[in-house]
Amino acid sequence: MTAQILLLRGINVGSHAPFPMDRQQEVMRGLGHQDVTVHLRTGNIVLHAPATPPAETARSAAEGIAAELGFPVPVLVRTRDELAAVVAANPYPQATTEPSTLHVVFLSEAPADTARLDAIDPAAHAPDRFRLIGREVYLWCPGGIGRSRLAAKITGIRLPGVTATARNWNTVTRLLALADRDRSA
Repeated sequence: MTAQILLLRGINVGSHAPFPMDRQQEVMRGLGHQDVTVHLRTGNIVLHAPATPPAETARSAAEGIAAELGFPVPVLVRTRDELAAVVAANPYPQATTEPSTLHVVFLSEAPADTARLDAIDPAAHAPDRFRLIGREVYLWCPGGIGRSRLAAKITGIRLPGVTATARNWNTVTRLLALADRDRSA
């Protein structure tokens, strides 16, 4: 059994796509996963999958959720080690003292075409910063994400063939801690 972290996109945001935490757990258990922990209500699930590749976990979870809700919900999956690598690769370690200002935009795959990201002028958005590393975009908004023009730009970019979902640093590190806790239990 390997720890995997599921990141569901667009559920329980306001009144959009309600999917209660207990139902999230039930659906994942029904798919054969064990030690299912749901963190917050916005689609953060830590579970143990029986020797299943992350892409297969994402596919089966998306199918199970669609059957439950009646509409598709994109699901991205990272293994515990992949999430640990995301935390270790943080290009803005100074931001961790105020973790609500640091976000990770998880991508379903590394974008083949980064022209839309490359076209963003970092100087025009200072002190906010971003950096693409592999399948993640790190976004640091020292003044807060709510007023950030850069955050609006980054989260509004559509990369062809890529699904994206963002989590703040508190959530990212908590998900890793949950995967580690489950791992040592």
